[in-house]
Amino acid sequence: MAFFKCVNMLIIIFIFFLCATPIFSDSSSTNSKDHLAIPKLLELAKEPQVFDWMVDIRRKIHENPEVGYEEFETSKLIRTKLDELGVPYKHPVVVTGVIGYIGTGLPPFVALRAEMDALLMQELVEWEHKSKVPGKMHGCGHDAHVAMLLGAAKILKEHEKELQGTIVLVFQPAEEGGAGAKKILDAGALENVSAIFGLHVGPNIPLGEVASRSGPMLAGGGFFKAVIRGKGGHAANPQHAIDPILAASNVIVSLQHIVSREADPLETQVVTVGNIQGGGAVNVIPDSVTIGGTFRAFLRESLTQLRHRIEQVIIGQAAVHRCNATVSFLDDKIPSVPPTINNDSLHDYFQSVAGSLLGIDKVKGHHLLMGSEDFAFYQEAMPGYVFIVGMEDVSVERLRSWHSPYFKVNEDVFPYGAALHISLATRYLAKLNQEVPAEDGKYHDEL
Repeated sequence: MAFFKCVNMLIIIFIFFLCATPIFSDSSSTNSKDHLAIPKLLELAKEPQVFDWMVDIRRKIHENPEVGYEEFETSKLIRTKLDELGVPYKHPVVVTGVIGYIGTGLPPFVALRAEMDALLMQELVEWEHKSKVPGKMHGCGHDAHVAMLLGAAKILKEHEKELQGTIVLVFQPAEEGGAGAKKILDAGALENVSAIFGLHVGPNIPLGEVASRSGPMLAGGGFFKAVIRGKGGHAANPQHAIDPILAASNVIVSLQHIVSREADPLETQVVTVGNIQGGGAVNVIPDSVTIGGTFRAFLRESLTQLRHRIEQVIIGQAAVHRCNATVSFLDDKIPSVPPTINNDSLHDYFQSVAGSLLGIDKVKGHHLLMGSEDFAFYQEAMPGYVFIVGMEDVSVERLRSWHSPYFKVNEDVFPYGAALHISLATRYLAKLNQEVPAEDGKYHDEL
């Protein structure tokens, strides 16, 4: 009888150690610190206590959208959830931003970023959790990004003792034109971070797939506004007036020649005039016309050249038509954003981690995007990588693109985003520890 009791005890001990295998290890690896038990992460993120928690967070944020630097309730909700998890954080960082910390509190540091702000647009999707704020909508998926990062935090906190450094959670304000990322950096919140990762939901990429590319991913861009002043008068007597509408028309046409005649045909650039205001009556020549637009390119020097030529063309063409023009690039209101350029080494790393999680056949390349993303500011300060996580399920419906009033989020994407956050951050910490031990003195002790 004693023999059988001994055998039973050995079996129990064996099962205990089997079940206690850290989730941030890989049974297929000879070094458990090199890789993650990635499939288990996705299973954990799909558990109801995690998935339903993320869904509830996202829907609360979606119902109460807040634009850049006004994300007070969103920030409060994030802090409440971090308090529930026992995750320490700094606040306020750049008005509404929240910076959380999970791990040892010591180096190395790796960051994960989610944006909090909504768009100034009216939601036209009819569902139970539609925006309650007229004229404001989460039409780009930032509510989903916050939910997924909090979902990652929930799992990470439960396994904090397995971390080999510190994961920095960046809940950033004002991505949509407010350069929140730049202000986070200027505040010194990420001074000692070794790398940063960010994701974006993709409405036209299948659920369970990810897409990205090495090098340029999104264009850099800026905005401009010009006032062209002439002399008003009666439309029947144009000889007594100086017509700013005619001047503005020629300005707009000439601006298109910058790209078509001056830019390298092998380099993608855009100059678009999206706004024109002038005149109030069909038989009156106005005193002035205002135009506004945007310019995009994938090289910083190209952006500088576009900006220079836009100003030259507007002032020059206005002068041809006897008008005066002033040009503003709105730097104080909508700062220019550099191109989003993914670090080459992090691209290889991303493909390895995402391939282990999803299957290498689910990791796709992506074409260049002319939209801008202020994640680019982080990439200028440290190695950074942004990718798109697919959420389209064509068996249910085709999703509309970003910034559409009909934009929807397929909440089934949440476990994938949370698991990718965890996988990328934890494995990178292990990689840093393996390559450069903290005791070598490379790292500072704190952020």
